[in-house]
Amino acid sequence: MDDQRNCEYSRVPQVQDVLKICKALNDQDVKYVLIGGFAVILHGFVRGTKDIDLLVDVSEENIQKVKRALSVLPDNAISLIRDNEVSQYQVVRIADEVIVDLMAKACGIDYEHAKEGIQWMEIENVKIPVADKKWLIKMKDTIRPHDKTDVDFLRRMIQKENQNIKEKISIIRPWYLKWFKSLKGL
Repeated sequence: MDDQRNCEYSRVPQVQDVLKICKALNDQDVKYVLIGGFAVILHGFVRGTKDIDLLVDVSEENIQKVKRALSVLPDNAISLIRDNEVSQYQVVRIADEVIVDLMAKACGIDYEHAKEGIQWMEIENVKIPVADKKWLIKMKDTIRPHDKTDVDFLRRMIQKENQNIKEKISIIRPWYLKWFKSLKGL
């Protein structure tokens, strides 16, 4: 949703904002996954983003926890949201000091499915459940140009990782075979 017009009173979020929000969500045991621009940034792509995208479990209990956690934002804009709005509208934009998009689904993927692809990252002692590269690619299956750029980056990163694995195997394999043959002689 970061291609839509920003609220004039919200500023561009920084990594410190993500950490503050994720810490508050963790403190409330919220079921969520960081997706969108910040997730891509945490995977290594240098780019800007206008909001913080969170895919959340839409159960009433979890949404109440989200509301308690996001009350750490100075304007407490989350208090204006009813418990059923995320499930009803699929995306709810919280325009506080920074913009937070709460999503029931991203490209048809809900929290229950996305949690399979959580990659935990720790920054400044805050553990963040981030969608892994493969799941982010699925969640960015849109026509938006910046999503296509993100997907290209994520695919290149996966290719590079796979190439690194193949190189490591090619180095280890001869050693392993030699070691294995030496065991046969015992």
